[in-house]
Amino acid sequence: MNRVTVTREGVIMHEGTVVDTEPLMYLGFETLLEDGFTLRSFFRVFEKYPRLQKLNAFFSSYMDQYKASPKDQCIYDGFDRLEFGKTVEMIGFPGKPRLEIYHSLFGVAGNEAVEIRSVPLENMLDMPLKLGKLKHIVFGDKVDVLEFDTVFNLFEFIDGIMWELGFQGTLTACELRR
Repeated sequence: MNRVTVTREGVIMHEGTVVDTEPLMYLGFETLLEDGFTLRSFFRVFEKYPRLQKLNAFFSSYMDQYKASPKDQCIYDGFDRLEFGKTVEMIGFPGKPRLEIYHSLFGVAGNEAVEIRSVPLENMLDMPLKLGKLKHIVFGDKVDVLEFDTVFNLFEFIDGIMWELGFQGTLTACELRR
């Protein structure tokens, strides 16, 4: 199976070997996270593999904030960990259905999801980051929510987190210019 593991230090491993040259060919591979992986680990990936920074036009703003943050103890008391999840929504069934698939990054306090948009990046860098489940939501006469184990490829993981961070109130790339 095509699978990579991303370490706490930001190293991409494939079949026990460090990916040292071309990370782009692994973007479609299933991704696992080493125990102890944090949001800081996520940014370390881009320090080790600068070509991956080109996946998002605003990435230099993310890196600037990361580099300006304290080197440790960047913890937010409002939740226990960060979780990256996938949602599939089936809307308009019965009737004219449509399907929407998206990824999200959120805090988890106990068993409750917590919005992270108002939490500065520097307060989350050392929070544990876990891969979550797929949530299947069917909107129709009633709302049904089912959860499943799922896989994430490396591109989904990178793009989904960058997308979610783009909605943070403190991200300079998304501020309105006057």
